[in-house]
Amino acid sequence: MGDQQPVELAWQEHGDGVPVVMLPPAATPGEVWRTYQVPALVRNGFRVMTVNHRGTAPSPVPPGPYLMSQLVADVVALVQLLNCGPVHLIGASLGAFVAQEVALTRPDLVRAAVLMGTRARTDKFRRLLARALAAQTRSTSPASELESLMHLVQLFGPGTLTDEQKMSDWLELQRRFPTKGAGPAAQYDASVIGDRRAALAGLTRPCLVMAFSADLITPPAAGLEVHQAIPSATYVEFPGLGHFGFLEEPDAVNQAIIDFLVKSSGESHGP
Repeated sequence: MGDQQPVELAWQEHGDGVPVVMLPPAATPGEVWRTYQVPALVRNGFRVMTVNHRGTAPSPVPPGPYLMSQLVADVVALVQLLNCGPVHLIGASLGAFVAQEVALTRPDLVRAAVLMGTRARTDKFRRLLARALAAQTRSTSPASELESLMHLVQLFGPGTLTDEQKMSDWLELQRRFPTKGAGPAAQYDASVIGDRRAALAGLTRPCLVMAFSADLITPPAAGLEVHQAIPSATYVEFPGLGHFGFLEEPDAVNQAIIDFLVKSSGESHGP
């Protein structure tokens, strides 16, 4: 079993104002938020901390397996270290699973949570997919062209997949910076969660559940289960976008996030 103690996560800070902690998907660094989400949030008066989960350097990469309780404890320890709680949490995929558990177990540290591409349980197909991704990520062999293409199918909607330049850019990015290693693989394994629907009924903090209609990894039906389980949750769905919809149509996604956070903050923010 992995070390039960929380690790000191790597994080970067941007801006000033009401604190926001951003938690990325599995096998993804916190820099995924930097191009679109961070500037929009900073412009609207938020202090943004982007985080790398354990397993993604420069955060520690302890031996796996990683438990969801460990990932949650890591984030709790970070918020306590920052001494800036309560914070808004924004998470996507694995980051959303962690965010909803932090809000459930430590509501004193959370103002509100944005849950992108989330779910309350892992069905058989997505359980097998996570295990296969973990095995592929542990392998030292370069990804085949088919593996690279199928990974993009999992991340993006049809509009992005038919964009010649975007696909060339993403394939080149995958070639130059392949996601490999035991740490990212352990994150994929940790994304396999049990049925949390009954537990999430006890979550009291305001939550925005955000789904993308073409998301194959966390489809809208999974997000709707979370929305139905959490009494304080609201739901929004974006048509035509995939699992990384926040990169495909960032303006619309960012506006929904900011509107929700401003309302939940109970404060006025700049344009």
